[in-house]
Amino acid sequence: MNAPWKSGLPGNRDPFSAYICDDNALDVIRPVVIELGWQPEKCNRGGLRNAVQSLSVSASPAILLVDLSESGDPLNDINALAEVCEPGTVVIAIGQVNDVRLYRDLLSSGIHDYLLKPLSPQQVHDALNQALAVFMSPKAGDADAAKRHISTAVVGTRGGVGASTLATSLAWLFSEQHKAPTALLDLDVHFGTGALALDLEPGRGLTDAIENPSRIDPLFIERAMVRAGDNLSILSAEAPINQPLMTDGSAFVQLEDEFRQAFEMTVIDLPRNMLINFPQLLADVNLVVLACELTLASARDTIRLLSWLKSNASHAHPMIVANKVQPGVSEISKADFEASIERKIDFVVPYDIKAASNAAKLGQVFVDANRSSKATAAIRQIGERVMGVSVEDTSANPREKKSLLGGFDLKSLVAKKNKAPAEPAE
Repeated sequence: MNAPWKSGLPGNRDPFSAYICDDNALDVIRPVVIELGWQPEKCNRGGLRNAVQSLSVSASPAILLVDLSESGDPLNDINALAEVCEPGTVVIAIGQVNDVRLYRDLLSSGIHDYLLKPLSPQQVHDALNQALAVFMSPKAGDADAAKRHISTAVVGTRGGVGASTLATSLAWLFSEQHKAPTALLDLDVHFGTGALALDLEPGRGLTDAIENPSRIDPLFIERAMVRAGDNLSILSAEAPINQPLMTDGSAFVQLEDEFRQAFEMTVIDLPRNMLINFPQLLADVNLVVLACELTLASARDTIRLLSWLKSNASHAHPMIVANKVQPGVSEISKADFEASIERKIDFVVPYDIKAASNAAKLGQVFVDANRSSKATAAIRQIGERVMGVSVEDTSANPREKKSLLGGFDLKSLVAKKNKAPAEPAE
């Protein structure tokens, strides 16, 4: 009855109902119910048998107060109540038998509390407040409810900026450095490199999920995901390139729902086209890492993606990561890039082609193969920031850029690039 339950009062059910045998108890309960903002009409005359009869044909309330005074066998009658009571209902029993053994047996059967007659207003008030507290905070010992889950999407502003390298590295860091159960979801269904970076075969899990969304459940997740370590599992695909992606996106949303129950961290390698086609993918994402490069095209697309996120996923905190940065060689300067997007770059990851080649040769993710690299140090800092993300971090949204290229003097930038003076404006 009171397990399993979800935090927060169920929105489609009555908050409270009571089935009481005598008028004296009703006279005590009704004023307390009114004080809590509930309808006194929900206090019904009749005890446990009336409750069983009524709830067999109607939805259960969130909190149920039921009188056992007229019950000859309270424990058996409670079992009958359990058969008609929906999961999530918190049941408080009332009786006139002062028996410790009965009290313990009732609690073991799933009853939240047992109140002894005659009732007092304070006694009823305290019991109902404690029942409400069940919905307002995680229940002790309920690991699924108490567990915090952080979902991070990594999106490349341009092809080749290294978004997949960041995604696989972050997932590895969460699982190995922080020992957090982590899921890596590579949504580049045809050309994903997540499994390749981990030196694994992708399997058919993701394509099976897309073809049969109804199969997605905890058992499917356990069987379909490829283990990459004690705390890291990956779901990816190498779908035939002659087969277009035929889905409405529901499979991806269901997968994310299951990940929230099974893992502490989710990392989604999210191609830009998937973001456009399935915006619902970001419904429960906490943080979006925008991987960019210091080029004019990447600046333009960073502005566009920041604007899109502000309109379509304002709850998700954007983090700007400039990847593969070569000082003095970049197409535009870091200062010009930040002026254009009207916000600071959060992290800069230096370009290290030797480290990237080493990771590919070893069949390891970048940060695992190159633990002393400066680029790895930067990615570790990103991981630490993600692990520490909170509601407060997501409260401020960056300003939206009104003119896509308003921050640039294009002729001056081209002139700087070619080391030639800019032509005078017409």
